[in-house]
Amino acid sequence: MKLSQFIKKTTLLLGALSGALALTLSSPAQAEDKPTVVRIAFSGAGTGGRPVGTGTTLAIAHQLGSIEQALKADNIKVVWNFFPGAGPATNEALASNLVDFAYHGDLPLIVGRSTGLKHKIVAGLGRFGNTYFVVPADSSAKSLADLKGKRIGVFKGTAGQLTLNRVLEKYGFTEKDFKVVSMNTDTAKAALATKDIDGYITTPFDLEARGIAKVLFEIKRDPKITSVGTFWVTDDFEKKYPATTQKVVTALIRATQFASEEKNRDQVFKYWAAGGSTPYGDFLKTWDGYTLKERNNPLLDEYYVASLKKAIDEAKRFKLIRRDVSVEGWLEPKYLNQALKELKLERYWDEYDANGNIKK
Repeated sequence: MKLSQFIKKTTLLLGALSGALALTLSSPAQAEDKPTVVRIAFSGAGTGGRPVGTGTTLAIAHQLGSIEQALKADNIKVVWNFFPGAGPATNEALASNLVDFAYHGDLPLIVGRSTGLKHKIVAGLGRFGNTYFVVPADSSAKSLADLKGKRIGVFKGTAGQLTLNRVLEKYGFTEKDFKVVSMNTDTAKAALATKDIDGYITTPFDLEARGIAKVLFEIKRDPKITSVGTFWVTDDFEKKYPATTQKVVTALIRATQFASEEKNRDQVFKYWAAGGSTPYGDFLKTWDGYTLKERNNPLLDEYYVASLKKAIDEAKRFKLIRRDVSVEGWLEPKYLNQALKELKLERYWDEYDANGNIKK
């Protein structure tokens, strides 16, 4: 065989092998329409760091195994991470590419966005409720003014800090008027017992029953004080796996319907109480006067958007963020809308206006 013929045959053979190899390598990528694992972060954990959430419908989805059931046929593993470090810890996990979906309170959600973290808001996770400011049981304080210069506990960087700032502003104060100490819920409750702090915002009834604390004042349903919870997906995951994103959101909304049915009220509170940080009796009393459907509302309605925008303005005004945050392109309601349509729940939850009133 002549050298030129050998070279020609060799070139053709290598070309064929290269084409076959390219086809082999590209086929799995083209066929890969689902991940092998979905990683969900819960901003919070049970007492002692136990892996269970509380207070939101995502915690109910976890207890019911709703997302696992939705992804079982696709052989997708669901990994839950419960962070005692709450919202700031979830932001750290996102920055390290360790999470695909998560629950966030408003302040850490906004802080993450302001620092360049990329996620899409796909559903709401709760709204409204009463706010209780407690002091040690033997405190002589009659109002916030009596606590000026004293120690108030709050978990800095979480939604609780933004709530505290709203409460302080309502009564004419700022954080600078007090010694604000950062601590999580369990630590704060212990600090109330030892009188290492002089005030804290939390549910009061178990603490009162045990002689640890008493209510200094209560703010009943006030949309200007309370905030909305959020469920989000990372930009990368949503773009790469829209079908799986839809299944996760639909599973969450199915669990949210369960958590919105009054016949399940007792069971919902028992699921939440399993975390240990808020006792069953506190849920009974703090949710009295509210329907489950009212507070476990997942809609990205006018109230949700207005609350988020207000929280952004407040976070900047209270100097809790340094950069502007825009909601433009941040909300992605199509997955929620499809879930509502698929589950025939399009008019199940009421839509609320910007002031927190049911839209007529």
